[in-house]
Amino acid sequence: MALEFNEMEFENKWHVVRVPLGSRGYDIEIGPGLLTTLASELAEMDLGHRYALVTDSNVHELIGQDVERMLSDSGIEVESFVFQAGEQSKSMETVVELARGMVRSGFDRKSAVIALGGGVVGDVAGFLSSLFMRGIPFVQVPTTLLAQVDSSVGGKTGVDLPEGKNLLGTFYQPSRVVADIATLVTLPRHELGNGLAEIVKYGMIRSPGLFSLLEERWWDVINLDPELIADIVARSCAIKADVVAEDEREGGLRRILNFGHTIGHAVEAVSEYSVAHGEAVAMGMVAVSHISVGRGLMNDEELERLKGLLRSLELPVAIPHHISTSRIMETMRHDKKSVAGRINFVLTRSIGDTVIVDDVSDEEVGRAIDATRQ
Repeated sequence: MALEFNEMEFENKWHVVRVPLGSRGYDIEIGPGLLTTLASELAEMDLGHRYALVTDSNVHELIGQDVERMLSDSGIEVESFVFQAGEQSKSMETVVELARGMVRSGFDRKSAVIALGGGVVGDVAGFLSSLFMRGIPFVQVPTTLLAQVDSSVGGKTGVDLPEGKNLLGTFYQPSRVVADIATLVTLPRHELGNGLAEIVKYGMIRSPGLFSLLEERWWDVINLDPELIADIVARSCAIKADVVAEDEREGGLRRILNFGHTIGHAVEAVSEYSVAHGEAVAMGMVAVSHISVGRGLMNDEELERLKGLLRSLELPVAIPHHISTSRIMETMRHDKKSVAGRINFVLTRSIGDTVIVDDVSDEEVGRAIDATRQ
């Protein structure tokens, strides 16, 4: 079922989206300049008497030190805990090291965590918060487009194992998400692509209106028009909030958020992560849409619209030849979304309308992957 936003106002620079989870519900605040009001918000929420500002080495150098100083100057007791930037730090070893540092610094169960950074920071800091003293509050302050529209919302936390991504984790909701879109100007182009692919995904699974908006204003999107970016981030968060509210622990509906990811994650892994997440998801969305077309669910015109939008946003539509079909399929079989050897695929009946199936054959997957290369 497609979700539209006729009842919602998205005309201002600042937006608030509510994740309605009863007593565990929280607000997602979106707009430029929100970091400047973070201290007053923390004081108002009163989550803890001390805050551990968890970030990575890149974000710490760019804005982390300034955020810590700003909070301290406003009377917030805060201490930074910094780990090496990169997916390789998304490990249990990093979580233990951070936790031990917090213990040595006297943090206790009346403390709270601020996750300042992209998806890796949010996953690590959220997982740390869910475990430290059996759980302390945390606030997500995502600084990448991918984190603002996806990983900071919904309560998934986790770390990787050598056997695969996100194999250790918890569902643990933040107390608030503060998405300052002004931080996006610090991102390299490929990081923007990571988030743009997720935004296209939201249009494909639940909002023809968002998809059309991206088609009409793709140039303003890639040039980070502030009001438009705040608008599409809010729309994306509203879609994810709606899905999470219906299915917090991914028992059914929430699986639609994996559109393009089953094949995309395999492409990432086989490429040894030389293919960026957004690029892999874009390839995965095209491949799985070929399956939908092959089954007569979606028409060729909508597949071409998807490919055209991805090209406009400078995202790839073809899986490179050097990433073999057989290796992609073998990697998919070990994906954590595989249940009893059967892989769930999110297919589209049309833009904004999805169906989850578990009967896609190897032959269908192989044909779809190869079709992206033609």
